[in-house]
Amino acid sequence: MEEARPSRTALRVALRRAAHQLYDATPLVLDDPIAVPILGDAYAEELHRTPTRPDRPFSVSLRAFLVARSRYAEDNLARAVSKGITQYVLLGAGLDTFAHRNPYPHLRVFEVDHPATQQWKRELLETGDLPAPENLTYVPVDFERQSLSEQLHSAGFDPKARTLFAWLGVVPYLTLEAFRSTIHFIAAQPPGSGVVFDYSQPRSALPLLEKLAHDSLASRVQLAGEPFQLFFTPGQIAPELTAFRSVEDLGSLEINARYFSGRTDNLKVLGSAGRLLSAWL
Repeated sequence: MEEARPSRTALRVALRRAAHQLYDATPLVLDDPIAVPILGDAYAEELHRTPTRPDRPFSVSLRAFLVARSRYAEDNLARAVSKGITQYVLLGAGLDTFAHRNPYPHLRVFEVDHPATQQWKRELLETGDLPAPENLTYVPVDFERQSLSEQLHSAGFDPKARTLFAWLGVVPYLTLEAFRSTIHFIAAQPPGSGVVFDYSQPRSALPLLEKLAHDSLASRVQLAGEPFQLFFTPGQIAPELTAFRSVEDLGSLEINARYFSGRTDNLKVLGSAGRLLSAWL
């Protein structure tokens, strides 16, 4: 990634979260009044080109999955805060806006990402006259050269406090070694801590039409310089999480029942590729 250049995948996610605010029927799955303003004039044209056509069902499905995973993370956070969690760490935060909507005065939010992506975000916030929240700490980490643990601790992260980690849109881009290293770090946190993340099933586990959708998406992220690397089936990921006392792993049927039931539009998750998971110590 070039210095001060945005992550293209982070931008595509932000565009779809913003499109949800503009084009989908109410009630919104993720009500995010910052999603459109943070993009500002710089990405207005791209936002209006974001696919919403009903003849592109897998594109609409991808938007549904992206807003559902943010909602799922924030729903888990709400329950965690009620049980005493005081730290929320977003790993690979991109243009996530939770810190600007944070309703919990005593919750500290740490956004972890590549320095260039964070610089890009801060420039967008400044251009849009969106102030930085007091409880937000940016933690720039160049994962090729720096330790996540060391950078968090130097930023004021309390290793003795219960923490929820949101690891959204990251796992498919990792090596297995990097995935296991991060899981090991999270599993070393105090009891009551947890993690929410999404993962994707391998191409071999998908039916034909989903294979084609997978190939199209994989080609686009490859061209963006951020290729997919890591996939799991539910049976393969379970042994990676044995340090956690409880795990919830949701497929499209469960996601649709929870977040898209009774809608008046076509917004829902199709297929079986993407899954949402939460795990607690």
